[in-house]
Amino acid sequence: MTLPFHADGAIDLPRLAAHAQWCLANGCSSVTVFGTTGEGPSVGLAGRQQVLGALLGAGIPGDRIVGGLAATSLHEALDQARLALDAGCKALLVPPPFYFKGVSDDGLFAWFAAFFGKLGAAARNVILYNIPSVTAVPLSVALIGRLTAAFPGVVMGVKDSSGDWAYTEALLAAHKDLVILIGDERYLARGVALGGQGAISGLANVCPDKLARLIDKAEPNEGINQLVELVLKYPVTPAVKALVAHRTGDAAWLNVRPPLVPISAGDAAVIGAGYDAIFNRKAA
Repeated sequence: MTLPFHADGAIDLPRLAAHAQWCLANGCSSVTVFGTTGEGPSVGLAGRQQVLGALLGAGIPGDRIVGGLAATSLHEALDQARLALDAGCKALLVPPPFYFKGVSDDGLFAWFAAFFGKLGAAARNVILYNIPSVTAVPLSVALIGRLTAAFPGVVMGVKDSSGDWAYTEALLAAHKDLVILIGDERYLARGVALGGQGAISGLANVCPDKLARLIDKAEPNEGINQLVELVLKYPVTPAVKALVAHRTGDAAWLNVRPPLVPISAGDAAVIGAGYDAIFNRKAA
């Protein structure tokens, strides 16, 4: 779920709560906070506590919230995880440590083993997050198998945002025991047809009803594919925010935290017009 900010960079908690309620009312089974679209690496512990408190205070139960992590330090990852678990989040979305590149599967296994070990009995419902286009640290199918075998009952699934169908297909074939969530909406129908169980999706901020129908039927939606291609012409998170601003008529959604920069007014207009054209939506 994308995260709204005021012009000064402070988190807009009322707007956040309203957006989460809208997502849940329009096809989402849960909301994920502090992921890539949610600018998780730009939100510290205090901000995370504010966000979780605002969602819970708005009547959204923890069992409908997935808490994303974004940390390179083991201790920071643990702090983020404990905060989410203490808030009652149903699951953790955990990417690999992403500063050092070219690390081996053995190194990544050691990091995750230390993370799970220090969480102790609280370690549960972990969704591994594979998004090498952002982290430059891929999670191999073999590594996921090692972690699943070594920590039974801890790893529940994988969010695959690799954008690599060969990888996705191999993951689905090897891990029928895991919940595989597709991050690239262009592969969502194919993934569900092979046993994938849904998505954690940036476009769910805009058209969750269309994605829910796609998942239920496992049938491609050419409009969704076209919308992904449109978004990928721009920096993805600001572009998704431009779509939310267009859907709501609320330009405050264009605000991002540095190092991201907002989509220009001209590009936002192109994105909005593209959305309207794809879905035959009349401009307001």
